[in-house]
Amino acid sequence: MKSVRTLHPQRLWNNFEDLNAVPRPSKKEEKVIRFMESFLQTHALDYELDAVGNIIARKAATPGMENRRPVVLQAHLDMVHQKNADTVFDFDTEGIRSYIDGDWVKAEGTTLGADNGMGVAAIMTVLAADDIPHPPLEALFTIDEESGMTGAHNLQPGKLKGEVLMNLDTEDDDELSIGCAGGIDTTITFEYTQEKEEGNRKGLILKVSGLMGGHSGMDIIYGRGNANKLMNRLLADADRFDVRIGSLTGGGLRNAIPRESEAHLSVPAGKAEELITHWEAMRKVLTQEFATTDPHLRMEWHETEAPATVMNRDEQWKLILAIQCTHDGIKRMSPDVPDLVETSNNLAQVKVKEGQGEVLCLQRSDREGAKMDMAMTVAAPWHLVGAKVEHSGSYPGWKLDPNAPMLQMMRALYLEMYSEEPRVIACHAGLECGLLGQHYPDLEMISFGPTIRHPHSPDEKVNIASVEKFWNYFLEALKRVPEKA
Repeated sequence: MKSVRTLHPQRLWNNFEDLNAVPRPSKKEEKVIRFMESFLQTHALDYELDAVGNIIARKAATPGMENRRPVVLQAHLDMVHQKNADTVFDFDTEGIRSYIDGDWVKAEGTTLGADNGMGVAAIMTVLAADDIPHPPLEALFTIDEESGMTGAHNLQPGKLKGEVLMNLDTEDDDELSIGCAGGIDTTITFEYTQEKEEGNRKGLILKVSGLMGGHSGMDIIYGRGNANKLMNRLLADADRFDVRIGSLTGGGLRNAIPRESEAHLSVPAGKAEELITHWEAMRKVLTQEFATTDPHLRMEWHETEAPATVMNRDEQWKLILAIQCTHDGIKRMSPDVPDLVETSNNLAQVKVKEGQGEVLCLQRSDREGAKMDMAMTVAAPWHLVGAKVEHSGSYPGWKLDPNAPMLQMMRALYLEMYSEEPRVIACHAGLECGLLGQHYPDLEMISFGPTIRHPHSPDEKVNIASVEKFWNYFLEALKRVPEKA
């Protein structure tokens, strides 16, 4: 089988593979920080490591480009770690196993890390090269972008000297992104009464899986199924059969649309057969309903031992109603930008076990007021059932500036190179540019990158041809950075 390392541009792909050999989950970036420090030391580059783990490297301009506007190249070191349920993989110790599948590079049963490993690898390639013309450069490698933007939040003013920032974290090679959504995390916790059941009851495992999942910002527009919502729909519908919850686990990271959910249930033995017949009918309903967005949706069950304890019935019904009332998906489309989601929520994770419950959500909006209103909308049903609700990790959006000089240059360059206009967009993802703009309000920013599909899911893939296209465009853009005013 052809190796990813043989692809072109070979230097970039080799750096990507080297990076992917290093475990780099969000909030556990120690290994990738050491890797990046070793890389910079090998190439005798000046750098500093700040208090939270961001790395800022510097490289002088190539001869003849000393008077160009200094540029910050920016990407994040961490990646979303998601895997298929049947994939045996330890993200803390193993490197990503990538492979070529036709026109794409994918990973074996896990996320690929092209988000944002492609951006990191491109910057590494420029830093290591002695044959790429460029203006004065700073390379900003941030940490924890995927689960709180801790690096961007804590970057101190005065660290960067650049006038222009190129963020390499966009996922379509014909896009120039000049705006993004802000976000806020909502964490809901509660305790519940555990009860031992009496009478003849059967245990059942109910599982929802095979959903498309994806990025909770970029992919929310597709209306894909949310495993937590589908499971709750099944549990609400099964209440007539006196189904009781022993445990419930669905979803994972806040910024990934949940693909799987599993419940350990108890049902009266005399109603088990009727319940399974009902589930057979529901399986047909759901697979037809989600045939377009989630063609591989599976709903499965099997008998097992009954749970030792179950949730108090009244509290269980309040939980089901609260989840039912928790908005998931798009709340409002932008009235100003066609096909752009303005406000949304992702019901990312539900965990119920041993008397403790936790629900994680992520709200996004490019309008600060709408973002906070969405957070209150999500919190409302949980306050009503007596749960504890906390909001954290709020970060701002990034406002569009359609007249920025770098945008005009890069727009004209794209037209020159590819004989068509690029799509100048804002996105519903949470790029770090919003936070970086707070710390550096005069920094002119633009975001672009290769074509990546299904980020934040084990189906993540990057288009091989688009990587070369992105690379060539990136290098030409570096050559054309204008002179200082």
